[in-house]
Amino acid sequence: MKKPTSKIREELARLQEQLKQAETRDAERIGRIALKAGLGEIEIEDVALQAAFEDVAKRFCGSPGSGKAGSTGKERGSSRSRATSETAPIGSGAATGQAGEA
Repeated sequence: MKKPTSKIREELARLQEQLKQAETRDAERIGRIALKAGLGEIEIEDVALQAAFEDVAKRFCGSPGSGKAGSTGKERGSSRSRATSETAPIGSGAATGQAGEA
């Protein structure tokens, strides 16, 4: 039996609202972590910061099509010093805002 168009629209609206709420939760979580890491105090263009975040995403998610899931960071434990010593530094160009500047 087919769903009426009105029911599909209601379901779509409900799913869009769920997506909006999930994106807000994700943004707040990432924002809190970024602020704790000191990113709120650096002067960097959004384009360069986004490129640095994309590099981090590639590192933890693996490159598209590689079949490699990467690391979620959960298996490293809760030791901040240990996690810090195991992470690779972000390139100086992206961290200082040199990348992407015209």
